Amino acid sequence: MATLTVSPTDEKRVKALGFLSNKGTDNFSGRIITVNGKITAAQQRCIAEAAEKFGNGVVTFTTRLTIEVQGIPYDKIEDFRAYIAREGLVTGGTGSLVRPVVACKGTTCQYGLLDSFALSEEIHHRFYEGYHTVRLPHKFKIAVGGCPNNCVKPDLNDLGIIGQRIPNLDPDECNGCKKCGVVQACPMGAATLTDGVAEIDKSICNNCGRCVDKCHFDAMDGGTYGYKIYIGGRWGKKVAQGRALSKVFTDKEEALNVIEKAILLFREQGKTGERFAKTIERLGFENVEAQLLSDELLQRKQQILDAELHLVGGATC
Repeated sequence: MATLTVSPTDEKRVKALGFLSNKGTDNFSGRIITVNGKITAAQQRCIAEAAEKFGNGVVTFTTRLTIEVQGIPYDKIEDFRAYIAREGLVTGGTGSLVRPVVACKGTTCQYGLLDSFALSEEIHHRFYEGYHTVRLPHKFKIAVGGCPNNCVKPDLNDLGIIGQRIPNLDPDECNGCKKCGVVQACPMGAATLTDGVAEIDKSICNNCGRCVDKCHFDAMDGGTYGYKIYIGGRWGKKVAQGRALSKVFTDKEEALNVIEKAILLFREQGKTGERFAKTIERLGFENVEAQLLSDELLQRKQQILDAELHLVGGATC
């Protein structure tokens, strides 16, 4: 068995930079942040070259849409970082911090209701980069899904956003067609004809938008685009299903503010080592939702950020 020369202190230091130890060796996998899972052809070439120059030539993909180059010797780490920086690439994505954002392909998909790439990039700059020095009780994962198909599992992240298109049905304009285009288009069975008039059961409707514009007599307008936010999801040793906030947000800035309030709440009221799901369970969902729907946390933002919290890690879940 090889004798390891990299000290635990140095291993911890480079892990904070996004370099994870290759078990039983002095080599590391460098985790490259893709922002939202989208990179250019030039960046791909740069990564491939870096893998051959500094690693073992193997490139792997993580479940969080980051890229890892394996087999990088400890003394080549800084050279590797400098090489990929030529194409604007950086390493990271570890620690009790806001983690890299995961997104689906959004409006390039036939079902996409929002531009997941653009929104996730905005979240990346504002919260992954903007909060990169802010220690949290545990990791905080964010996912952006373009529609209720939930391809990136937003409700299994600490915070998830799902694109919405809320149908606006005017029953006064309904002609009671025997073959209703709205009813036929609804995949959830939420749209029905009752006494010759179309109606939508809001308790079943998931705002997928498939029924919008399907009425031949304009009883259904273009719908309202929005953002549904789930909090408290967790995937891992202990799985937790996130719960949706009661409000569907139709203003992007308001939705982004909810993300910031959730991070601030987690930092202030979470116990070191616990995931956001546990914090919500301990505080109560209704309590947390009330705080996220008010502006009190944002008003105390600097006070929360300045507090000396979570200086010593240690995951409990």
